Amino acid sequence: MTNMEEIIGIIAGIFTTIGVLPQIIKALKTKKVSDVSPYMYIILCIGVSLWTIYGIMKNDWPIIITNGISLILNAIMLVIILTQNKD
Repeated sequence: MTNMEEIIGIIAGIFTTIGVLPQIIKALKTKKVSDVSPYMYIILCIGVSLWTIYGIMKNDWPIIITNGISLILNAIMLVIILTQNKD
């Protein structure tokens, strides 16, 4: 992989990873998540889990790190959805 390909891959991973942060912040501030689908976050968690496993199998640290962090953030959002919708 060339340097430019690696840089673009890392930047893409960062943006994909932090993409859920605005939703987490909004959910924590407003305490409103009734319109947010938990199924979307379940599917995302499965997907980034598989990407993390793939990264481990390929020994590709950018894939492992970005998708591992993404899994944590999406799981946090899923927990927020599940706990807020109980009220």
